Amino acid sequence: MPHDTPLISTIVGGLVLAFILGAFANRLKLPPLVGYLIAGILVGPHTPGYVADQNLAPELAEIGVILLMFGVGLHFSLKDLLSVRGIAVPGAIVQIGFATLLGWGLGALMGWPTGGSLVFGLALSVASTVVLLKALQERRLVETERGKIAVGWLIVEDLAMVLALVLIPAAASIGSGHGTVEPLSAAVNRIFGLDMGIGGIIGMTLVKVALFVGVMLIFGRRVIPWTMHRIAHTGSRELFRLGVLAIALGVAFGASKLFGVSLALGAFFAGMVLAESELSHRAAQESLPLRDAFAVLFFVSVGMLFDPNILIEKPIPLIATIFIIVIGKSVAAFLIVQLFRKPVGTALTISASLGQIGEFSFILAALGVDLGLLPEEGRDLILAGAIISIILNPLLFYACEKLRPLLEPKREEPQPEPAAETMNEVVEEPPVVVDEVHATKLSGHAILVGYGRVGSIVGQNLKSSGTPFLVIEDSDHRIAALRDQGIEVIGGNAVTREVLDLANLKGARSLVIAIPNAFEACRVAEQGREVNPGVLIVARAHSDAEVEELKQYGADTVIMGEREIAMGMLDRLSQVHHDSSPYEVETEAGISAAEETPSPEKQ
Repeated sequence: MPHDTPLISTIVGGLVLAFILGAFANRLKLPPLVGYLIAGILVGPHTPGYVADQNLAPELAEIGVILLMFGVGLHFSLKDLLSVRGIAVPGAIVQIGFATLLGWGLGALMGWPTGGSLVFGLALSVASTVVLLKALQERRLVETERGKIAVGWLIVEDLAMVLALVLIPAAASIGSGHGTVEPLSAAVNRIFGLDMGIGGIIGMTLVKVALFVGVMLIFGRRVIPWTMHRIAHTGSRELFRLGVLAIALGVAFGASKLFGVSLALGAFFAGMVLAESELSHRAAQESLPLRDAFAVLFFVSVGMLFDPNILIEKPIPLIATIFIIVIGKSVAAFLIVQLFRKPVGTALTISASLGQIGEFSFILAALGVDLGLLPEEGRDLILAGAIISIILNPLLFYACEKLRPLLEPKREEPQPEPAAETMNEVVEEPPVVVDEVHATKLSGHAILVGYGRVGSIVGQNLKSSGTPFLVIEDSDHRIAALRDQGIEVIGGNAVTREVLDLANLKGARSLVIAIPNAFEACRVAEQGREVNPGVLIVARAHSDAEVEELKQYGADTVIMGEREIAMGMLDRLSQVHHDSSPYEVETEAGISAAEETPSPEKQ
């Protein structure tokens, strides 16, 4: 029986086209998200051919936002959030106000009413959750101080937009006599006959947000980890994965319906309370595949909204809009962070992260048009500005990386006094700045990439044996701990050529890649072999496929953790059952090999 399948066709069309164009963009050395956006344009209503369902695509994209924010919450404790409140709260508020003022000015020049201009400015002031987090994750900055500030800044923007989404309809209803009113205020008015007004609406919104945060911190911190532990004890991986998704989606949806907060904020707090459980790492792994897939659909849904005609019909207003988003917001964020006496690297990272707009901007634009405040021309400019700013965002990060060495010596050297006054300023970020500017003096040394569970064991043994070595690490906490131990460390991502050059890879004797991410490890190995063909490259892997891939990219020796565990078990068994080991361990080539083991007398 023939029937329409808009959900299936939207998912299949979006993912397949995104995969093809994303791979093509990657081949051209462009970020894959450029391909995802173009895929959205091709399946959108403004280009010929197949048109995906415009109602389903944004809802599917919202699932990606929920899972992404849930994953961030899993790596972001309440302590981390409170530690950056001093800069994130005032910084986000000032930056939102500045961007809104610029947008209001552009709207006024175009002859729009004040209400529409303010909505336009607000839409340009808030960054995209997905774009910001993807940018930080690609550069492994989420767990660094600058990453935590950026995420905290994003949370404050999220809360501000929740308030705006309530106030805008209320303000429109006061002026026109109709519109959507905040439900709790309407109930109070109906039961007690009290007109709450704008002040009451703001108060009720803040009360609901506070109630949600209180419920999550008091009850959620107990119920969610307890639930996941009970599921884990069943031994069913399927149930555990389902439980993770149920908590992420259920808490986000419930928070939106019961407390009026955004889906993204609800998911973030769900992840944050689960982060206090030892199961948080496993929960992050289980949600990763779906999170990435639905994040791709977000970019496809954004591309579907883009009308290419705006490039021809409104070029000057479009250029002004992009200038506000990419330049105006970024410069404002940079100056704000500098006022708080943070390092230039932190200021540049945050300014680049915020130089784009996304999902909240689309919601505000649609709301403004529906209420008759914002002309359709304003909505089209917001959508076009979002598309172009998202495409330009990787270039903005690249420009900031190039500007950083030029700005740091001039700005960082005249400020020794504050660093000496408070220990916080010493350990938070400046150690990374020093390494970004100065190369190592070591030669004939070992370079250790990553100082986690594996890297720390390797590093301690290198230190005890007197082997000259340095560590490349991007976690601020680990960098501070390494310096306390007197170990030379370079802050940054070893994937970037500049960091490897600072580590004097050309003069190194060995390169140890101890990070678990096989994709990044392959890129490090490839660059290592290119820079120094004679260097010994040792890496780690989790499967035979990863072993072969790392060797193809230049690794000399690849240690697979699972095989070493099996050999350790067999070694212990042989000491009990045999004088020498009869057990055989299959190597990468499929050849069986026996290992000699000590005799039982040595036990």
